[in-house]
Amino acid sequence: MDITIYGSGYVGLVTGACLAQVGNHVLCVDIDPDKIARLKRGEVPIYEPGLDELIQANMQAGRLDFTLDAAEGVAHGLFQFIAVGTPPDEDGSADLSHVLTVADTIARHMKDYRIIVDKSTVPVGTADRVRDTVSKRLQERGLDIDFDVVSNPEFLKEGAAIDDFMKPDRIVIGTDNPRTTELMRALYAPFNRNHDRLISMDIRSAELTKYAANALLATKISFMNELANLAERLGADIESVRVGIGSDPRIGYHFIYPGCGYGGSCFPKDVQALERTANEVGYQAELLQAVERVNHRQKQRLFEKIQSHFGADLAGRTIALWGLAFKPNTDDMREAPSRVLMEQLWQAGARVRAYDPVAMDECRRIYGERDDLELVDSAEAALEGADALAIVTEWQEFRSPDLDMMRTRLSSPVIFDGRNLYDPERMAREGFRYHAIGRGAPEPA
Repeated sequence: MDITIYGSGYVGLVTGACLAQVGNHVLCVDIDPDKIARLKRGEVPIYEPGLDELIQANMQAGRLDFTLDAAEGVAHGLFQFIAVGTPPDEDGSADLSHVLTVADTIARHMKDYRIIVDKSTVPVGTADRVRDTVSKRLQERGLDIDFDVVSNPEFLKEGAAIDDFMKPDRIVIGTDNPRTTELMRALYAPFNRNHDRLISMDIRSAELTKYAANALLATKISFMNELANLAERLGADIESVRVGIGSDPRIGYHFIYPGCGYGGSCFPKDVQALERTANEVGYQAELLQAVERVNHRQKQRLFEKIQSHFGADLAGRTIALWGLAFKPNTDDMREAPSRVLMEQLWQAGARVRAYDPVAMDECRRIYGERDDLELVDSAEAALEGADALAIVTEWQEFRSPDLDMMRTRLSSPVIFDGRNLYDPERMAREGFRYHAIGRGAPEPA
């Protein structure tokens, strides 16, 4: 099939590459000349495991291309995927200006039937606004061209997005036309062979499903962080509690790991947007408000622990930081707990020496060169002479470190672990002062 995708960011590139991989001809449209030039050279502007190879292979096979020409994009694909950003406005609502601009662009150049697919994460009612935008522009052009609008939300985890697309848990399709449902079913048939994963529903329900999924996952994280803070005060070990409740199949083990808060491009934005949507229809979403408040507070916990240990004045201290990305297997630092911690440390007069396997360039882009930030090329180098180590991202390479090396390189054997990677009793036996989340801090041997 011929497919056009507007937006060559995270969702657009993964969607385009995966659809091309199964034999479709995909054209990705973007307005950024530099990005399109890089993509045409085979340079992928985001980090996602396996994406570089997938894009390059499909470009070489002639199934994937990139363009700045929107008219070419409209002419190319029966399916017109909108995968542009929906950043939060100041009030927390999703900014739909890019989505509606694409809808208007499609309508300006349409000559025959098109299926317009909302792939971006958008509030309930967006498909109606897209339909109105397209209808208005066609009317101005004096044309009566048939088209359909579909909600097809993405459920991609950064770091595992290709597997998520190629082997999905579910494929949600929101339509108001049985013909469109069958066309979408045909499009997704290569990803739906083992058993039927396609779930068809009305458009508004599909739009809400995406927000509901992310809000529920964020709620589980905030709930566990709330329990972790309580466990510290009660002398309980949140890891034991986690295993105890996760063994209940009604609860399960997914997304019940306490830590230093969630970040990224989805959970913070989507919880805020759903809360704003509730306000617009006269409903106060108290649970969503609490989820957001708990997460904001949880991002302060590592700094609070550092100040509790060293005192309020951190001038002259150097804190080693392991992890900058909001989660492993991505370079995304949007809303990352590391940013909150670093900025608090700098405000208190401390220096940060940081390492992350893939997010160093992103950190440089965000913060530039500054005297109180040193980016080093290994986890070991970050420790050299530091007063303490703070662990913010649970990269695999941090899970089983050389404790003798750590103790030797740190000026004092103090660890603040925002991801509960190690056993507190073992760390105490090894001579570390170990501060985790919800686990207490045993005296070192």
